[in-house]
Amino acid sequence: MKVLVVGGGGREHALAWKLAQSPKVQAVYVAPGNGGTALDARLENIAITDVKALREWALAEKIALTVVGPEQPLAAGIVDEFRLHGLRVFGPTKAAAQLESSKAFSKAFMKRHGIPTAEYETFTDAVAAHAYVDEKGAPIVVKADGLAAGKGVVVAMNLHEAHEAIEFMLAPDPSFNPLGVTHNAGGARVVIEEFLHGEEASFIVMCDGKNVAAMATSQDHKRLLDGDQGPNTGGMGAYSPAPVVTPTVHARAMREIILPTIKGMEKDGIPFTGFLYAGLMITPDGKVKTLEFNCRMGDPETQPIMMRLKSDLYDVMIAATSGKLDEVELEWDRRVALGVVMAAHGYPLQPRKGDVITGLPPVSTSGSEDTVVFHAGTATAGGGVKGSVLTSGGRVLCVTALASSVKEAQHQAYDAARTIHFDGAQYRKDIGFRAIKP
Repeated sequence: MKVLVVGGGGREHALAWKLAQSPKVQAVYVAPGNGGTALDARLENIAITDVKALREWALAEKIALTVVGPEQPLAAGIVDEFRLHGLRVFGPTKAAAQLESSKAFSKAFMKRHGIPTAEYETFTDAVAAHAYVDEKGAPIVVKADGLAAGKGVVVAMNLHEAHEAIEFMLAPDPSFNPLGVTHNAGGARVVIEEFLHGEEASFIVMCDGKNVAAMATSQDHKRLLDGDQGPNTGGMGAYSPAPVVTPTVHARAMREIILPTIKGMEKDGIPFTGFLYAGLMITPDGKVKTLEFNCRMGDPETQPIMMRLKSDLYDVMIAATSGKLDEVELEWDRRVALGVVMAAHGYPLQPRKGDVITGLPPVSTSGSEDTVVFHAGTATAGGGVKGSVLTSGGRVLCVTALASSVKEAQHQAYDAARTIHFDGAQYRKDIGFRAIKP
């Protein structure tokens, strides 16, 4: 069978890497892919990003399954387009993807269906937004309504930061957009919500419209610097499983958030299929609230999760696109997987491109390696396997290790990261710190 993975980041490299291990899969194409997928002989990059052109290519190549990785093509309606022409595709429709593509839609949906989340208000007028912040005080959270590649959230610890974020997100000049936010067609909007205290975790499930299969738990590290300092990023590292998601918390998240969301979407006439990612805030007393929804796997959570998945991902995807997830039981490696993101100079606001990467290990092909370097913002110069690998984006690599404990996985990942070099490389030195007892 031929499989297509849409996207070019670390999440897509990990999904393609895992799908290629299935004995039922003869070829995995990645559109557009990256330097890492170009170096893997089992994968082939396809330089097509236009949705209709990609659909035509998939029909011509008789692609048996398409898996959509990033949020942009989902919000653009790639699933609708592929399904309309009889192609099997895993992901949410354009309407269902609003759970991520519009924070305002998502918050209104949660309020309507009684799903626990932070108190909030939505604004298009900057004066009203500033007045609301002055009334509520800080800390407070300001979110861009549109897609922002994981960077459209400002956790303002003081009023100055909150007011500055409002100016950024509701700027009248569209060229003044340091966060890279994709505004909705109706114009700029922000969601301002209460600051929640607790510990964050990533709760990701697969959905077929009615049934749900939970992925392994994980925890991301959003801040750029050690100790959760510095600006928000798309994610500087992750590990799985996340000890903070106890069996009790897991059951509560399923009962109070995931299942009501799937039932609510079906009730609203927009059944949800694909990966559903709930960013959780787990309070000190064990309660769970929804920070946000993403309509795809997280990045970098996907990398450690795929390292731990023992089930055949192709079989699981076929079940998910056939409405038969209730017949699937996912099997997981009991060990811990931990991924360290190596980012480019200037990330997250002005990442530099074009730096040569050296010290990369041989390409993982068997799926049995305990350390794998997944590529994200990379490209090959000079073509294919023989060319140099260059930085081409903000988050460049995710060095991921599988070991018997968080501490061992941490040591293993950092040992591997230290052998890799590119000018200006930056990475946190404390990924997994919350799971290591002092």
